[in-house]
Amino acid sequence: GAVRLRDGGGEEEDTGPEGEGEEEPLLGASAAGRSRGAGAAWDRDTRCPAGSTAEMNSFLDDPEFAEIILRAEQAIECAVFPERISQGSSGSYFVKDPKGKTIGVFKPKSEEPYGHLNPKWTKYFHKICCPCCFGRGCLVPNQGYLSEAGASLVDNKLGLGVVPKTKVVWLVSETFNYNAIDRAKSRGKKYALEKVPKVAKKFHRIGLPPKVGSFQLFVEGYKEAEYWLRKFETDPLPENTRKQFQSQFERLVTLDYVIRNTDRGNDNWLVRYEKEADGIDLSDKDIHWTTSKESIIKIAAIDNGLAFPFKHPDEWRAYPFHWAWLSQAKVPFSQETRDLILPRISDMNFVQDLCEDLYELFKTDKGFDKATFENQMSVMRGQILNLTQALKDGKSPLQLVQMPRVIVEQRSGTGSQGRIVHLSNTFTQTFHSRKPFFTSW
Repeated sequence: GAVRLRDGGGEEEDTGPEGEGEEEPLLGASAAGRSRGAGAAWDRDTRCPAGSTAEMNSFLDDPEFAEIILRAEQAIECAVFPERISQGSSGSYFVKDPKGKTIGVFKPKSEEPYGHLNPKWTKYFHKICCPCCFGRGCLVPNQGYLSEAGASLVDNKLGLGVVPKTKVVWLVSETFNYNAIDRAKSRGKKYALEKVPKVAKKFHRIGLPPKVGSFQLFVEGYKEAEYWLRKFETDPLPENTRKQFQSQFERLVTLDYVIRNTDRGNDNWLVRYEKEADGIDLSDKDIHWTTSKESIIKIAAIDNGLAFPFKHPDEWRAYPFHWAWLSQAKVPFSQETRDLILPRISDMNFVQDLCEDLYELFKTDKGFDKATFENQMSVMRGQILNLTQALKDGKSPLQLVQMPRVIVEQRSGTGSQGRIVHLSNTFTQTFHSRKPFFTSW
């Protein structure tokens, strides 16, 4: 891991995180408020130094998440490194705690499918051999980590509870993919620290540069939806569990539709199913029944990195929602889902607050462009408008995805702060009629 050394004198000019320069300080002022009591106690228990990214990750409003990130940083300092996930077309990593238990999934920005440090060659060959189909023309390139965090934000605002908590964090590890220059500089500085400590103290950083990316909490006991969907065909769910599953499914649909997820198959959402069980306790001489345990079924919506398009897909592919072909998609939205979602999304002030929260998140990226962001929000507002109408009309998820595609743009010069927002006098609604070459519905 990297160690930051300070000295009263001058500092050697150096490259920043991801080798982009350090014009901005690496240690944010907001980090001073981070709880160090827990960190100090952890240091005493593990006898490991604090991680170099500790003060770059500040989550004052979420101490539970902050503690998990602290454990991840401590694990890396104790040489319990993140492990690269073999599946997928980008660099993503299982992050562990000091005891080796997986606690999260980290997806660095620089190792995304089209990132310059993607360790997997699939997308490189895709770009060379099939440039006409390279990438998704409706998405902002190399912002998948923001899409992951944004999906978690939307999930939380709508009260869906299907996305494992995801936030933007900074981490550094030897197991991440770095270029040869970064690794050579790291080795050189470590050598200087050993041989000429006085000179090394002037360096901004000793070690590899931190990477920014999305960190999603790891969920246990889940399997791919495809596995359970096949099981349910031969072994149907009991009625009460079926209703639970339908409710969870409708929440997945709501999330995917609002953020316009362009990459939702049945292999990248998960299901945890614990069957109802009555057991016999043989520990005592007198045999007796254990307490009955009700069935639990939950959905986890992972892999949300290809969402928030700035226009509806209208080139080669439609990027359909694969859940639209499931039998559950033919069932009208339940009253439970309507009661949960409608009061929120039918209020344009709530929708505008959601857009502003996403703005605060997305603007942290160095490549942020406000005009492009406004286009992303225009698509999302259109999706929300369609969803509102579908819930009011008692439509099914399948009927929802068949509705005309809408864009709701904010009129120039209209602000939302300090006043009530009305759809009629603040936004303009237009239909997006152009369709992709290959359509699905």
